[in-house]
Amino acid sequence: MSFKKTKYKVLKHAITPELAEFCYTYFLNKRRVARFFFDHKWISPFAAEWGVWNDTQIPNTYSHYGDLVMETLLQGLKEKMEKETGYPLQETYAYARIYKTGDVLHRHKDRYSCEVSTTLNLGGDPWPIYLEPSGKKGMAGIKVDLEPGDMLLYSGCELEHWRDAFPGKDCGQVFLHYNDRTKKTAKENIYDKRPFLGLPAWFKNFKLPPTKK
Repeated sequence: MSFKKTKYKVLKHAITPELAEFCYTYFLNKRRVARFFFDHKWISPFAAEWGVWNDTQIPNTYSHYGDLVMETLLQGLKEKMEKETGYPLQETYAYARIYKTGDVLHRHKDRYSCEVSTTLNLGGDPWPIYLEPSGKKGMAGIKVDLEPGDMLLYSGCELEHWRDAFPGKDCGQVFLHYNDRTKKTAKENIYDKRPFLGLPAWFKNFKLPPTKK
């Protein structure tokens, strides 16, 4: 069945295990450096360029909006996403996390920038994700298990998705978000309203100065 009908799809081996391991190791290293910077006050506690621990959805867990490596993945997988979903797509943003023991992702739907989304398993301990393909609230949903390099494609604004309490130590996931490019609103929302990919969220609605000729 097509993605347009089911609103979700599991894609095995979306990236190679080697690439998944590279991304996961990179993100673990970045978390360590970011923690060192914050703890020793080398950077402002309000800086977001190295990631944050104050994400309201998963408090005290390392998360990063717009990481350059992850947004390069966002670009690189767009063609594959278009093939698998049947939509012409426009990148909005990437968001990565390293979940820790006890973390819970509560049932939710996403904002418009996550119209066509994927959660891509980078590595760590296994942790299933659940989603409700009917789009109805409060249903039992289905369980999806992902190995490193596998990803779940889903309509983030339409389908509830969640994870129960994480029993493992660490789990690295990156969320890649797109809009349907045929919609007028997608053009207005390009790169989640940033001038280009790789910029922190505070660059939303930032107007670049005109280039000199």
